[in-house]
Amino acid sequence: LLSPGGVHSHQDHMAELVRIVAGGGVPVAIHAFLDGRDTPPKSALDCIGRFMAGIDGLAGVRFATVSGRYYAMDRDSRWDRVEKAYRALHEAEGKHAPDPILAVKRNYDKGVTDEFVPPTVIAGYSGVKDGDALLMVNFRSDRVREILTALVDPDFHGFPRSRFIDFSARVGLAEYSADLSKYLEILFPPPHLDNILGQVVSEAGLKQLRVAETEKYAHVTFFFNAGREQVYPGEERILVPSPKVATYDLKPEMSAHEVADHLVEAIGSEKFDLIVVNFANGDMVGHTGILDAAIKATEAIDKCLGWLEEAVLEAGGAMLITADHGNCELMTDRKINQPHTAHTLSPVPLVFVGKGGVSLHDGRLADVAPTLLSLLDLPVPEEMTGGSLLGKDGAMEKDGAHIAAAQ
Repeated sequence: LLSPGGVHSHQDHMAELVRIVAGGGVPVAIHAFLDGRDTPPKSALDCIGRFMAGIDGLAGVRFATVSGRYYAMDRDSRWDRVEKAYRALHEAEGKHAPDPILAVKRNYDKGVTDEFVPPTVIAGYSGVKDGDALLMVNFRSDRVREILTALVDPDFHGFPRSRFIDFSARVGLAEYSADLSKYLEILFPPPHLDNILGQVVSEAGLKQLRVAETEKYAHVTFFFNAGREQVYPGEERILVPSPKVATYDLKPEMSAHEVADHLVEAIGSEKFDLIVVNFANGDMVGHTGILDAAIKATEAIDKCLGWLEEAVLEAGGAMLITADHGNCELMTDRKINQPHTAHTLSPVPLVFVGKGGVSLHDGRLADVAPTLLSLLDLPVPEEMTGGSLLGKDGAMEKDGAHIAAAQ
């Protein structure tokens, strides 16, 4: 992803790797995925310009394709989108342009922003050939799994492939999945983290449930388990399909109600000691930059939280509500007069809902897991650098609904 956004990649990493490879006398063909979600919707021209300036003077370096991340970085098995990016990258098929700048400008003239630029082949590129090498520079895993699987997995069946390339090397900046690691050499293997929340809960003999729709399923499983695919003993998972729409402003409620239905049932069963859920709406609809849709998305989450509050209180449990970044609260960038589609750095709330007698301190994200362990009456392992945000009166009582908030 050619982007300074720093969420899935950073173009400075790409530039440095290009300098290293080209400096060794190896020709480099750049397949640029354009952002527009973690950056302003029309920032690609600046990104490409700064990137080209950073590699100016290097011999044997050229742009081969440009594709909006809508196509190249899908994570919901929209194989029709991924195939278009694959065909451009692999076979040099699709739209054509003499250079990446003109490719983007032509789309701007049609009202198409960075994220949605159709896969475009740059003049002079003729496709991947046996003996070429592959280097993926994204450091986040979820949105490159599909395109990488199409490129390197001999058993891929998402769409027909005319041929399977015999790459001389397949390299990734980070680990993307256990399956992909069979085919890729990883430059920076993930660190092993011990005594993470799910592990501590499991080793205590407690039951836990992870619930999300497709767009955020990896977040409550793979990412929440510190980059591990395996399920802990006592851990169950529920995947709710995300709606099949082109963009989520067309269905801002997404699958939140279905997710909430599963949660209410699970809470009522009293089977689980810990339930982890990610509602996708605020992030996914916020990224569209469309205010009316973001309002509807927030209303859908609010309604679902009301159902969960009722279920939790009836079961005598507690609920923590938080986030790790902002998005919907800023939908217009007035400095550049464009929709604001990226994350924000706004402080986020931590809201406690449960029986009375609980107060919260302000804190940081590292404090959320220790706070949950305190609510479960489990010791906080020394590996966790945060602390519980519960006040001294933090022991849960049996009567009186209570809401406490911090940031």
